[in-house]
Amino acid sequence: MTKNLAIGFDEALKLTSQWISPLGSETVDLLESVDRFAAEEYFAKIDSPSVDASLKDGFAVLSSDVACAAPDNPVRLKLIGSQAAGGRRNLSVCPGNTVEVLTGAKIPNGADAVVSGEFASKDDEYILVTNNAEPGRNILPKGSDVSAGKSIVKAGQPLTPGRVGILAASGHSRLSAIRTPSVAIVATGDEIVAPGLPLPEGKLYASNITTIAAWCRRYGMRVQTDVVKDDPDELFNLLKSTAEKVDAIITSGGAWTSDRDMVAYILDQLSWNKIFHRIRIGPGKAVGFGLLSEKPVFVLPGGPPSNLMGFLQIAMPGLMQLSGHPRPGLPVANARLASDLRGLHDDWTQFVFGTIENHPDLPVFYSLRNESRLRSMAEADAVAAIPEGETFIPEGSIVKVQLLGQPNNLSGGYQ
Repeated sequence: MTKNLAIGFDEALKLTSQWISPLGSETVDLLESVDRFAAEEYFAKIDSPSVDASLKDGFAVLSSDVACAAPDNPVRLKLIGSQAAGGRRNLSVCPGNTVEVLTGAKIPNGADAVVSGEFASKDDEYILVTNNAEPGRNILPKGSDVSAGKSIVKAGQPLTPGRVGILAASGHSRLSAIRTPSVAIVATGDEIVAPGLPLPEGKLYASNITTIAAWCRRYGMRVQTDVVKDDPDELFNLLKSTAEKVDAIITSGGAWTSDRDMVAYILDQLSWNKIFHRIRIGPGKAVGFGLLSEKPVFVLPGGPPSNLMGFLQIAMPGLMQLSGHPRPGLPVANARLASDLRGLHDDWTQFVFGTIENHPDLPVFYSLRNESRLRSMAEADAVAAIPEGETFIPEGSIVKVQLLGQPNNLSGGYQ
């Protein structure tokens, strides 16, 4: 399937989604699964707690023994033993007796309540209780946190720290999670130099690949970066060998139609399946997407704003889908515009970098008009969109904005 003409943003997102499926699963330790997605449903293996347990340091009693207990009417009970958390003593409470229990301790047989230690005092071998305790008071029933056989995590759900914790409590130490993709980011151009190397006059550092790699790392992806000159043979060999080693490729630069913009040409030579190349978005119209050796390839322009916006709007949702994310895209929120937004074309989607300022009713979005492209991108913590069909959104309007300041585990972007 090929597209020679620029397509709309919604169509580009739809096509990207249609051609990408989550990677296979792998079994990993619980801590290695954090922020990934469950490949299958998991059920509790055990009850937790495994016994009726005390919620307080205090005294296990029969509630009927202390029903009338009060500061001016203390109840005297014989202390017959003590039980700590994890203790295995098989103690029993009968009328007139009590057992001292620490938090987490097994409730002795016969007891149906725990009197908190603050309402009891020791008197030799006896306890004076000054408060009542109805049945169940300060007792955590067996299986109340986790019940054996109950579903704990559904397939496809994000493995948040909380879910990883309850999986541990329910008897799991390893689980099957969607594999995290490995991503190769390839920058092209005679004028660029890999960060860290000496910078000759007239050259510039390949900051685009560092920015994109940082975004990929934020979402737990494994990243390799390469810088290649405008040499067709070198680019051909690099893309061919890279496609055999990674799960996805992102190219940066060389995406347009000049003599030195050869990425699409080389991908054609490699017989990639081009899905589209050029989208009606600004910045980022030269974005392309296809498959090379069944691996997703995202073609991004070299200009920093176009490069980052193309990544955020197309490549990143695609990579998140590859990771098993049920709703790929940046998290979104409603915000009020601090100023008018104006687009250039009514048949394009125009994206605007900005900052968010919290207000009592709604956050306010301020568009960035910094003379430095890189500084504007670095300062931005949100993106607003002027959708296709519109060229003007007035100040004070409430719009959805994408949030750049936090990873997305639950909500989706402009989908």
